[in-house]
Amino acid sequence: MITAMSHQPQCAMLQAAFFDRDACTVARQLLGKVIRRRYQGRWLAARIIETEAYYKREKASHASLGYTHKRRALFMPAGTIYMYYARGQDSLNVSTRGAGNAVLIKSALPFVDAGCDPDALAIMQSLNPDRQGRPRPPERLCRGQSLLCKALSIRVADWDAQAFDAEALYIEDAGIEVKRLVQTTRLGIPTGRDEHLPYRFIDLAEVRRCCKNPLTRRGAREGRDYWLRKA
Repeated sequence: MITAMSHQPQCAMLQAAFFDRDACTVARQLLGKVIRRRYQGRWLAARIIETEAYYKREKASHASLGYTHKRRALFMPAGTIYMYYARGQDSLNVSTRGAGNAVLIKSALPFVDAGCDPDALAIMQSLNPDRQGRPRPPERLCRGQSLLCKALSIRVADWDAQAFDAEALYIEDAGIEVKRLVQTTRLGIPTGRDEHLPYRFIDLAEVRRCCKNPLTRRGAREGRDYWLRKA
């Protein structure tokens, strides 16, 4: 039986002003921030290590296809949650400044501190087992947008077009410093859909744990295929 926690983590929830900026700026500065999720009375958390920015003006963006009720969150105020199904699995995004612009939270690592339930990692592993039903290793638990949502039980039906909630789901500045990052092209963008745009950002210290490490791709060259930047 799961019992409620006796305390709530100290809330340093990111406010709308954080998201009301250029999408690439938000994507960069989300690195190192912590997603906090209350699940059945217990607080879980994950530290963001990989993001992607999207703009209405470019073909890879859902918003480039125009306004629909399903895509309404992209046209709502900055800081609105936009969720959709990626190959049938949940995907977490946040709207930014400018109608149709957003950031996809691509990957994270489990994060445990005094604000989390002592069993937080085990709960996340139970929510997101591997194909054989075994616990996923922590470094793979949130590697990819769908695995991240599964490990934190963040679902389209519950959160699409909603605001973050300090009692249930929010992103926090926990004071974690990201010193350097990798900027590169986004993943899974079809040919002819602006696949060349370098709108993917990765915490350099955790690049081995992101979806696909651009530094080890065969033939990859710094200054052409990826860029190392100060955060």
